[in-house]
Amino acid sequence: MAAAGGPVGDGIIRRCIRGMALMYLCVKGPRLYRVYRQNGRTAAIRGRGQEEEEPAVSWESFYQPRALEKHTDSILAWVSVLWTISYYSSPLAICYMYRKGYLNISRLVPLGQYGLTFVLLLAGVMCLRGLGRWSNPHYIQFIYILERTKIENNPENKKMLSSYNFDFRSWPVDFQWNENSSKDLKSTGPLGGVPLLKPDPRPRGTVNNVLQRIQKLPCQITSYAVAHSFGRRMLYPGSVYLLQKALMPMLLQGQARLVEEYNGKRAKLLACDGNEIDAIFVDRRHLGNDKGSKLVICCEGNAGFYEIGCVATPLEAGYSVLGWNHPGFAGSTGVPFPQNEANAMDVAIQYALYNLGFQLQDIIVYAWSIGGFTATWAVMSYPDISAIILDASFDDLVPLALKVMPESWRGLVTRTVRKYLNLNNAEQLCRYQGPVLLIRRTKDEIITTTVPEDVSSNRGNDLLMTLLQQRYPKVMTEEGRRVVREWLACSTPEQEASVQSLYGVEDDWCLSVLQSYQSEHTGLFPWSVGEEMSSEGRRQLALYLAQRYMKNFEATHCSPLPASYFHMPWKL
Repeated sequence: MAAAGGPVGDGIIRRCIRGMALMYLCVKGPRLYRVYRQNGRTAAIRGRGQEEEEPAVSWESFYQPRALEKHTDSILAWVSVLWTISYYSSPLAICYMYRKGYLNISRLVPLGQYGLTFVLLLAGVMCLRGLGRWSNPHYIQFIYILERTKIENNPENKKMLSSYNFDFRSWPVDFQWNENSSKDLKSTGPLGGVPLLKPDPRPRGTVNNVLQRIQKLPCQITSYAVAHSFGRRMLYPGSVYLLQKALMPMLLQGQARLVEEYNGKRAKLLACDGNEIDAIFVDRRHLGNDKGSKLVICCEGNAGFYEIGCVATPLEAGYSVLGWNHPGFAGSTGVPFPQNEANAMDVAIQYALYNLGFQLQDIIVYAWSIGGFTATWAVMSYPDISAIILDASFDDLVPLALKVMPESWRGLVTRTVRKYLNLNNAEQLCRYQGPVLLIRRTKDEIITTTVPEDVSSNRGNDLLMTLLQQRYPKVMTEEGRRVVREWLACSTPEQEASVQSLYGVEDDWCLSVLQSYQSEHTGLFPWSVGEEMSSEGRRQLALYLAQRYMKNFEATHCSPLPASYFHMPWKL
């Protein structure tokens, strides 16, 4: 009997151990949001001009937690929100407690005890949530797949895992920045960052310079504090947790649309600074057309996410698309400082080249608003990229930052932006030789420095002027700049046509002049075309170039861009 009971007892012990291990995985496991539908997916491919009718897709395929998991999840979500509010208000709370005399041992010990009790209660709530998950077969199936994928991250397991939408922190890494890369690892900066443009170095310090640096130390400390506190959050409000929490239903809906309708493949990319970047890829190469063979890498705005952002435009146009979220946005980790932004863009390009199988000549970079920084960095750093499209972008952040801050802060704002938040789009774009298309919104309320109706104050104008002066310096003389500024002050197609007619712009003649110059020279910018041209010819050519490089869109800053505006930029 003892011999017979041994295996039975061992089996019971093993089952108990497995049950405890499963319970532990349920307690510490990620939150599961959705189980994607495998059948009934629409075959309609937007931008093809035709649709194949199949049963309609249900967008209500959310994961249904049991009552215990649902209620405990709500408690933990509210605790997370309250913790975030407490974090932001902690400086005021500490000052208040100090003034009231609460910061002493006799007061702090009871507070510590209350805090420990609260932590134990939270641990109990987490255990109850784990119990609720343990009783749900859908979650058990998910956690098995997740753990198996962590052990063996092969395509089969990853395909099964991609059927779930869950807390992205638990998603296994799909691609690392140095994976299959021919880049020299030593070329990155001392802090693991890709190269950025730096201000011109100052002469070596003298005694006076050292004294000046000491005097400026308080200002530098203030700039650092401003940039790393409210400055960064004002510039990238999408990184604020409370905003992301409010947008969560829309993000889940957008994620489901990309996965279920467009067959998007989600991926976690590990950047060189250690940040994990949330990305999604929609492959159209199977369509066998020119658009599907091109990859559009999208760079979102300061409160934009690929789930609900500008990826919709190239998708509607029929291109393959790679979207990614800024560091600190949605599933991406880190904070969106310029260095981290460039690092994230770099790993997205590396992923497209070495994992997705695209060539640089097949890549178009498309950016909306503040995404122009990473887009211009990309074409500056990878000059063989096919083209760049900048929608509602700007030349430099300083004028826009000064617009929203008090005039008395001018010095502090300028110094802070230049040191920590330097989005120098125009400077980076001028180092690119390829095709460029700028889209200006004539009712833009964000990147104008006066009022939205004043299109002449749109900083996209300055981006165009800087680019044209760098590429065609002999055309963009004083008179050339004057007529282009006159054209940029037009807010309607009728006004633009009037300026074109006033200066007698002949498109065929201008195009023939540029093509003739290109056939006789290397084609690298800057060009000397217009050097021996009459004033009338230079004015015509300046206006022709302006209207080829920039297209107007009669809309506000956040209006969706129609697919009709998305096309390959002019190649001259």
